[in-house]
Amino acid sequence: MAAVRWCSPCSPCVFVPRKWKLGKPPTPTRIRINALFGDWGFGNRKNGLSFSFSFSSSSSTQQQQFTFTLTDTDTDTDTDADRDTAAKAKAKAKAKSKARVIRVSVISSISDVPSSEWDACAVDATGADKFNPFLSHAFLSTLEHSACAVRETGWMPHHIVAQDIQANDILAVVPLYLKTHSYGEFVFDHSWANAYGYKYYPKLQSCVPFTPVTGPRILLRNTSFKDQIFDIIVSVMKDLTATSHLSSLHVTFPTEKEWHKLTQKGFLPRIGMQYHWKNRNYKNFDDFLMDMKQSKRKNIRQERKKISAQNLIMKRLQGYEIKARHWDSFYTFYRNTTDNKWGTPHLTREFFHELGSKMGDNVLLVVAEEGDELVAGALNLIGGDTLFGRLWGCHPRSYYPSLHFEACYYQAIEAAIELNLKTVEAGAQGEHKIQRGYLPVTTFSCHYLIDEEFREAIQDFLIREASQVKLVIKLLHDSGPFKEGIL
Repeated sequence: MAAVRWCSPCSPCVFVPRKWKLGKPPTPTRIRINALFGDWGFGNRKNGLSFSFSFSSSSSTQQQQFTFTLTDTDTDTDTDADRDTAAKAKAKAKAKSKARVIRVSVISSISDVPSSEWDACAVDATGADKFNPFLSHAFLSTLEHSACAVRETGWMPHHIVAQDIQANDILAVVPLYLKTHSYGEFVFDHSWANAYGYKYYPKLQSCVPFTPVTGPRILLRNTSFKDQIFDIIVSVMKDLTATSHLSSLHVTFPTEKEWHKLTQKGFLPRIGMQYHWKNRNYKNFDDFLMDMKQSKRKNIRQERKKISAQNLIMKRLQGYEIKARHWDSFYTFYRNTTDNKWGTPHLTREFFHELGSKMGDNVLLVVAEEGDELVAGALNLIGGDTLFGRLWGCHPRSYYPSLHFEACYYQAIEAAIELNLKTVEAGAQGEHKIQRGYLPVTTFSCHYLIDEEFREAIQDFLIREASQVKLVIKLLHDSGPFKEGIL
């Protein structure tokens, strides 16, 4: 679990050609988009599906819509009947009667989508056994309602919704934002903005704000034509970027499968690294320790002993056990972390209260008590097979050695074993996690850049960066904390 730390812009990338280092520093700007979609020209698609399109715009500039039709034309054309004109007409009429009219909309608030429909897309996209709480309507709407991910903070919602008009069913949704900066993303492109100049912003970003957690970004219902819906939505987002005169479209922390598909559609692939703990069917924490090298095992036990020696009591609170006073204290801890790390407090006090109210048992709050006083806390969300560690903080008046490791890493491991979860994702950055059992894994992002020359420069950089990331991951694995033969 990372401390709440929002990095300042880095210096221009050494791999970007000199001409792209001359731009002015990026400054947040606001724009008004009057038209979002242009000429599509998709033509026919594979798998016997053809498409026809018509553009429509609602009276409000807050929502743009695009309508297209999917018609099943996968009929056998080699029979005598198909060569007969009348039979062809009949087959065409039958196909037309089965046509699906799909409307794609860009909405300015997730509240415009019923929570049940959004969540149905999210669950189908991940599978119920791999439920990702950050993709839920509850989490994303909390970010908006609590004024965290809104226009005023540089996160203007531009969510994509694809709907079957006849059946009145939502077939896909995409969390998408028009951004005027690069903060709260955890895939750093500040140097790209510095190289490109002030016109780099605004940009489009498909992600979960302030959350470096992997998951699908185009959330599709399980239908026989979901691949075609995926293609349409990708084309919608790319055309939206171009016709709105934006510099770029970024999809951060998608799944590896989605990453490959987007790369095939003209996005530049990028990789990064996080540290995750894996549950190898451990019965308890000591069972996990027996897989560690002796020196690492000894260090962890010594760190854990320091907690009781400081008269601290650790508790794991879930759902209704978390009261308003806990959230008020945790907000104080959170602000202490952001203040000490020169960060920005992107999340409001209201966010934490609403999160607890909406997400119930999916929230796990680890707290440390000294006597009757709360002195530290670590926020986790529980998914289908993963515990997601997100934020940490402690009382501003005190320092407790090893408490960060206990609250963020060891308590998370114990909770994952107890809940029979496969993985603990402990957030971004932090090589110190390795000796505590968290190993490096690859993360993914995709980037669609409009300017061809700039795209070529960034592509060259990403190739070089990827080779370095892969080398570091290998070296860290080779020198990991586990006994030989365990992994």
